[in-house]
Amino acid sequence: MAFFDHHCHLSGLDDGPALWEAARAAGVDAMIDVGVSVESSRAALAFAAGREATWATAGVHPHDAADHGTADDATGARVLDDRALAGMVAGLEELVDAGAIAVGECGLDYHYDHSPRPIQREVFAAQVRLAHRRRLPLVIHTREAWADTFAILDEEGWPTSTVLHCFTGGPEEAERCLAAGAVLSFSGIVTFKGATDVRAAAGLVPAGRYLVETDSPYLAPVPHRGRPNQPAWVVDVVAGLAEVRGEDPAEVEAAAWAATHCAYRLELPNT
Repeated sequence: MAFFDHHCHLSGLDDGPALWEAARAAGVDAMIDVGVSVESSRAALAFAAGREATWATAGVHPHDAADHGTADDATGARVLDDRALAGMVAGLEELVDAGAIAVGECGLDYHYDHSPRPIQREVFAAQVRLAHRRRLPLVIHTREAWADTFAILDEEGWPTSTVLHCFTGGPEEAERCLAAGAVLSFSGIVTFKGATDVRAAAGLVPAGRYLVETDSPYLAPVPHRGRPNQPAWVVDVVAGLAEVRGEDPAEVEAAAWAATHCAYRLELPNT
């Protein structure tokens, strides 16, 4: 089988090059290194350069959205700085010109709230507009923020290729995303027995509409929980997804391989 880890963060790790080599040795034939800020996106592009079947995205994560805010003189609350937001978008545009294949990861995270929610929403909406303008796939991170995520996408329009990275919703959210034409990506969470909503959603997504990822170095799948994750373990994510779906792992991986190339508009190699 040929495996594709479409969402990992290797460029910021000291052992990133070694983990890339280990993944290739394990049969992971393609990877996408994902940016979470303008700076990390630039590093992801540099990491992907010269590495076979490796690409990069450019985006600003909701945790980093506050970097584009300033303290309001009257209240002290952090508010969006329009010039900083414009600079962020311009920086992402430059990275797209340099070869980034998607916008993101971007979105909303109301679990940690590392950035004020109004700033998260505006930074996310700006990146949705960028994906439309540049006709690129959009990679979304959403956690405990489904209502606002849907509201922004409905208002701005869902990009033709929208990837719900590390899907953490249940069947209801899955059906809403699928109806909008999005694809869902399953991480090591699908191997957690307690993740009943995610596992239920994984069972209903039709072939061609799901992807697999590690989100390395986070969310290591069973049987590696508690250890830093790595792309080589996307094999275990596939096994967990296949178990939930009652299908053969080879069938699941073949579907995910083709769907990933389609979602990111990559030429499907002859394998």
